Amino acid sequence: MPLPRILLLSLGGTITMTRSLEGGIVPTLTAADLAASVPGLAAAAQIETLSPLRRPSAGLTLDDLIGVARTLDERLAGDLDGAVVIQGTDTIEETAFVLDSLIARDKPVVVTGAMRGPESAGADGPGNLLAAAIVAGSAAARGLGVLAVLNDEIHAARLVQKAHTALPSAFRSPLAGPVGLVIEGEARIVLRPRRGPVVAVPLAEAPAPVALLKMGIGDDGRLLAALPDLGFAGVVIEGMGAGHVPEALAEIVSALVARIPVVLASRAATGPVFSRTYGYPGGEIDLLARGVLSAGILSGVKARLLLQLLLLAGVDRAAHAPYFADP
Repeated sequence: MPLPRILLLSLGGTITMTRSLEGGIVPTLTAADLAASVPGLAAAAQIETLSPLRRPSAGLTLDDLIGVARTLDERLAGDLDGAVVIQGTDTIEETAFVLDSLIARDKPVVVTGAMRGPESAGADGPGNLLAAAIVAGSAAARGLGVLAVLNDEIHAARLVQKAHTALPSAFRSPLAGPVGLVIEGEARIVLRPRRGPVVAVPLAEAPAPVALLKMGIGDDGRLLAALPDLGFAGVVIEGMGAGHVPEALAEIVSALVARIPVVLASRAATGPVFSRTYGYPGGEIDLLARGVLSAGILSGVKARLLLQLLLLAGVDRAAHAPYFADP
């Protein structure tokens, strides 16, 4: 049986970083360098490599990710069986979600990286890359959308979060758990979540800046009120608890909704925005009645990216809700 054909596309990140003369680690290695360093990779897949960027993941832009999605969509239309995107772990959950929102194909796309650099004792990059390639070449992973694979766990893009700054086990899907595991060189899928709708391309090249604001006790709303005049095309509010803001901000939110799309997420680590429990001014019933759109289970960072994509795609504001709804 022929080995699956897998593209390794590297954007940089800790997995590619070696120590510089100035001190600290910086991106230096390419996808080809990484592929050559992984024992067993050649026995798992036929590998092609591509290294369009060499950056820390905090330096990636939405335009970069749109370009990656376009490249993968074109390549997956050919004889590739799957693809692995390699990058820094800081923004893996965001990259996975953007790609999941733009790539409609059933072939597996996996995002991976490393918590420890390749020169560190116990470097996790080789193991993560091998596991990611196994999943990308697995028939069992088809139709699941974009996945994140680290620490031998397989996570859905919509659910995965980075939950620790240092541990190799940093990635979790606290709402439902991983969708599978890599065990004995095989992708074992135990859950098959539904995907959200894919945002249609082409996307406009003009920017669509969306603010992300986290609520806290005593916030007076001056930043919220100023957003349209600062050039923002939308905002995601990370509300307290199940989606709440201080009572004094409710009228500010009303005025904001009249000018730009406003999406309500929760600042909590996981769980949905409520819709019918709290009825006081600034509670979720009140905010939704004022025209705010619920982010559902999406985190604030993912809701922000989705709103940007919808604005770039020219999707009418009245049609935004299905994209945020829980699949």
